Amino acid sequence: MKQTKTSSILFPLLIVMCLMFFWNMSRNINDILIPHLKRACQLTDLESSLIQSAFFGAYFLMAIPAGYFIQKKGYRVGMITGLLTAALGAALFYPAAEIRYYPIFLLALFIMAAGFTFLEVTATPYISKLGDPEGASSRLSLSAAVGSLGATIAPYIGALLLLHEKDIPQTSIDSFSATELQAFLTAEANLVKLPYLGLAGLFIAMGLLLCFIKLSTIADEEQSNYSFKKIFQFSHAMYGIGSVFCYVGAEVGIVSFLIRYSKSMELEGLTEQKSALFITVFMALVLAGRLFGSYILKKFSPPKMLVVSSLGAFLLVLLAIITTGYTSIWSLVFIGLFTSIMYPIVFTLSIKDLGAYTKTASSLLIMGIVGGAIVPPIMGSISDNVGIRYAFFAPLVCYAYVIYFAIKGHQIKASKASIN
Repeated sequence: MKQTKTSSILFPLLIVMCLMFFWNMSRNINDILIPHLKRACQLTDLESSLIQSAFFGAYFLMAIPAGYFIQKKGYRVGMITGLLTAALGAALFYPAAEIRYYPIFLLALFIMAAGFTFLEVTATPYISKLGDPEGASSRLSLSAAVGSLGATIAPYIGALLLLHEKDIPQTSIDSFSATELQAFLTAEANLVKLPYLGLAGLFIAMGLLLCFIKLSTIADEEQSNYSFKKIFQFSHAMYGIGSVFCYVGAEVGIVSFLIRYSKSMELEGLTEQKSALFITVFMALVLAGRLFGSYILKKFSPPKMLVVSSLGAFLLVLLAIITTGYTSIWSLVFIGLFTSIMYPIVFTLSIKDLGAYTKTASSLLIMGIVGGAIVPPIMGSISDNVGIRYAFFAPLVCYAYVIYFAIKGHQIKASKASIN
């Protein structure tokens, strides 16, 4: 009987994992897109960080609409809608590159992320409810590991496609005539066309595939006196939203500026393309941590593991700020290992005992991903005005909040009876 149950959830779990792989791969190309469009569109650090604002801002604006849509239409329709929306956003990169107009790039990223929001709102609760509740954190950690594999591959592929093997000094760019400069910048912008058209085709193909695949139906609890306002009674869910905000904001901020920070060290032989490998290693450590986490979360208390991981990340950011050279860079890189299991733990702790309010809470937690839209511009502004090293105080504060959530904020104060 147990074997039949296991086989019945394996196929839908693999399908959702496959989706997580491709949308994480797409999302983490942004870390390479930042230095690329910074050059192609002649941007400041603050302006280039708006790539993450446009992308993660969509999560904030679309999470609740996506949640309502999925509440009415179901998980499978939500996944298909997300894939086709993401395909439209990816396709918009072609006209954006044609006219080399930065706001169109931002619009394309926003639409892509709107599609990914549907996938996020759908996939996480789907996996959480697909099987034994006690194994939810472990399943989410394993699924996140698959997503991390896509995230690990993305910076390497993106660097090969969008960054040059040898850096082009700004002094050389400044020496171009007006005609040469326009030709150079147009050629830079055109590099994004093929990769993003390829992604658009991939998303369309996967969306069509899902139209013909039957996924297991997850029955959520029904409640006659459902009220959106009641979700705010559950303090652990509210603190969880703040924790997602800080976790995502810190991680996105660190990887967004890792290339710029590495280049600021002026270390011999360290080009932009080589600096992108630090992001690849960061994501590889996230992957390793999530693979290990899927096992360790079965052995140790998730809140205790969240304390260890958030405290480790906090100390590594602090070490990066007070040191220089490769010590500082590698301190930031190894944060990937500690940050790896934060999201699945925070998510499952935040939706615990919410019953019919699980989908609503999931939508609000996805809204917390807006941290990825807000923290990088804060870091960009600090970098432009004070210096890039000081920008990392922002993720330091973020990890301090996650420590608080792990110790106290996750505790359930509202009784389960108050749901009814």
